[in-house]
Amino acid sequence: MNLNKQLKKIYEKDDLSALESQRMAQVYSFAPMMFQVARLMIKWGIFERLGQKPATAEEVAADAGISLYAAKCLLESSLTMRTVTVDTETGCYALAKTGWFLLNDRSTRVNMDFNHDVVYNGMFFLEESLKEGRPAGLKTLGGWPTIYEGLSSLPEPASTSWFAFDHFYSDTAFDTALKIVFSKPVRRLMDVGGNTGRWAMQCVGYDPEVRVTIVDLPQQLGLMRQQTDGQPGADRIDGFAANLLDEHCPLPPERDFDVIWMSQFLDCFSEEQIKSILVRMAEVMTEETRLCIMETLWDRQNFDTAAICLTQISLYFTVMANGNSKMYHSDDFIRLIEEAGLKVESMEDAIGLGHTLIVCRRK
Repeated sequence: MNLNKQLKKIYEKDDLSALESQRMAQVYSFAPMMFQVARLMIKWGIFERLGQKPATAEEVAADAGISLYAAKCLLESSLTMRTVTVDTETGCYALAKTGWFLLNDRSTRVNMDFNHDVVYNGMFFLEESLKEGRPAGLKTLGGWPTIYEGLSSLPEPASTSWFAFDHFYSDTAFDTALKIVFSKPVRRLMDVGGNTGRWAMQCVGYDPEVRVTIVDLPQQLGLMRQQTDGQPGADRIDGFAANLLDEHCPLPPERDFDVIWMSQFLDCFSEEQIKSILVRMAEVMTEETRLCIMETLWDRQNFDTAAICLTQISLYFTVMANGNSKMYHSDDFIRLIEEAGLKVESMEDAIGLGHTLIVCRRK
């Protein structure tokens, strides 16, 4: 297994002391309780209050409109979670650095909302999902075979949190990705798994001549139209309905696409499905077509924090999405690309929030 230098230093040895390891073990044992405590400290404004001025438990209770009992439970749990500190002389609590990040770091807030509103209840079925290879926890949101068929009808607040999560991680990479993709002339671009059309809109806004064809499920194309109709350049965005899990499902009949684009798409499938999709893409590519794959590959992150997020997100795919996909290691992606009859022309890391853009061509 290849890892970059930063992650290699961390993951090749166990350098925690026995006491630190014991504490971490207990943190994991009580993680569901701690998650909910942190969420309520944000929801009820307690972290924000303590960040402005230290306060006693009585003052917190009054400001939050909760009982003194509730305030003490939350504050004492937070104290041992190291999200707040306490002045033992005055009994005043203050916001600690970890609490500050929970309150103010946007990625942390997006992840927390996503995990609470989309994943939390379903995670009870992780064991079943891993053993059976299906999203056993998805029944907590709806009766679809995978979450993708249900995106257009997710209940609230799961819908808002899912799309906020998806857009947060993709949108930060768009500016850099556009410069790479359009570094060569692009007349026609196929956006595979275009979702709500955010990338397509970026493309038609960036290049006044490009025409984009979004290939996605029919219900997703409906969402895309809702989001893009009437927007400048939307008349240069076409939709082509396709279920790419069906190996016999046709792709757009045109064979003159300069770029085939996939962003945070292939991680939604198993290795076998990814290879099948790539084989079909290779069949419609010419010698000049560039296949651009943008993914968050956990082993190519510069920081352990990012790798933690990505490897845990894999479990969302296991329990809620489809039961057989994940955030992949780059070795797996490169192998599948080559097995599909393609070759990697370039890989650029650190795009947006840790994305890698892989540019491929036919062998």
